[in-house]
Amino acid sequence: MPGRLLRGLGRWWRRYRTLRYVPDEFKDKVISDEDALGTLLKVFQALFINDFNKQLEILTVLPEAVQSKYQDLLSVQHPRVKLPQNRHHQQNVFKPEEILYKTLGFSIARATSSLISAGRGVFITKGLVPKGAVVSMYPGTVYQKHEPIFFQSIGNPFIFRCLDGILIDGNDRGISKVVYRSCTGRDRLGPVKMSDSTWLTSEIQNPLAVGQYVNNCSSDRPANVCYQELDVPAVFPVELRQYLPNIAYSCQEQSPLRCVVLVALRDIRQGEELFSNYYTIVS
Repeated sequence: MPGRLLRGLGRWWRRYRTLRYVPDEFKDKVISDEDALGTLLKVFQALFINDFNKQLEILTVLPEAVQSKYQDLLSVQHPRVKLPQNRHHQQNVFKPEEILYKTLGFSIARATSSLISAGRGVFITKGLVPKGAVVSMYPGTVYQKHEPIFFQSIGNPFIFRCLDGILIDGNDRGISKVVYRSCTGRDRLGPVKMSDSTWLTSEIQNPLAVGQYVNNCSSDRPANVCYQELDVPAVFPVELRQYLPNIAYSCQEQSPLRCVVLVALRDIRQGEELFSNYYTIVS
């Protein structure tokens, strides 16, 4: 009896995960990693500058090379204002979705899906997403193939499997939420956050971090975005890591942090819902 139960659980586990088949001769890339990372850096830096007054505490503990980079930007905007003297300077702070629109020309948000019984989905609320643009990110805790995720996976529809078997748990509730918050607190360096946990709340700091709510396509609603995996390079600016909506489950794991972005397969207009293909064949 125990053996039959374990075999049944094994079959369920293999069926449960989202699988993607990509032949060896093809690459699962719609755009280059450099372009994808460039988009993220552009958005993250705009978010950082927009909320600059709150970032001063972070800058004071970072190397002078980082401080001087933002001192130059501040001097351009506010001549004769020194970094330490600017703590009480008044600044127009825009909402994250407004920064996204100003930076990339579109904004996105979660709302009730147009698909029956699909729950929430992700929509273009303003502007136009051009083909090949990074339109969203898949947030969550990143697990290597050998790391424990069984209990987090039970009843969890938000586990994304990468091509190499790495898993990303994008659930913003229950034990998944607790695990992500715990890992975020573990990796924090004083005031410097190494990841973004606001996607677990209603006040999202990174407006791209809603990719786990993109629904699967259907026969009459073809996919307009696809998943693309990339590893965060070691040289990624430390002050901008606070906007990365992913964190490694293990602090001892030395491999680069895995991220997944969603890339537009065509121009996507205001009011359209995003649809992906959970079973992607790249050919």
